Amino acid sequence: MPPLDSSITVLIVWAVVGYLLGSIPYGIVLTRMMGLGDLRNIGSGNIGATNVLRTGSKKAAALTLILDAAKGAVALLLARFISGEDAVQVAALFAMLGHCYPVWLRFSGGKGVATFLGIMLALAWPVGIGCCLVWLFAAAVTRTSSMGGLAAASSSTFLLVGLGYGYALLLGIALTILLYVRHRSNIIRIREGTEPRIGQKG
Repeated sequence: MPPLDSSITVLIVWAVVGYLLGSIPYGIVLTRMMGLGDLRNIGSGNIGATNVLRTGSKKAAALTLILDAAKGAVALLLARFISGEDAVQVAALFAMLGHCYPVWLRFSGGKGVATFLGIMLALAWPVGIGCCLVWLFAAAVTRTSSMGGLAAASSSTFLLVGLGYGYALLLGIALTILLYVRHRSNIIRIREGTEPRIGQKG
């Protein structure tokens, strides 16, 4: 953990900022703007890029992926620019919580993979690139987005330590646990061999 140099008030402010940025449901916004229907009634009902892809629009899915990653990165970078590394980690954690549990959607949000990757890229770009490569490899081999996300999250703690960013290890562990919690149903389907493949329509 970095030194706690910021006041509790400042950290609370960044928690709120991170949560509000993270809670923007870009998947729902984009699918509605593009006339693709209500994302919550499509496929798994999830608001993330993988489910957006099930609408048949690769453009909408790509935009959702980019924007979901960007909101985590923006929260972190704003905190780094204005405050310090302690605020960075608070903003990052709450951006992830905002994506996974947005108050606007009755706390039923996304699985967090894109936001997780955006956070890692902004937190420590070598770690972020490593996580992205792990995601690509695992997703390509298994043809399941959830396996890619789980593998990327699992690799993050080793990458943080191995590449010299151990100060963010607790954040990495917290984000990984959160991502695994959000993937409970996916893990069950993976074990049963019923997890949908990438691009499969619901």
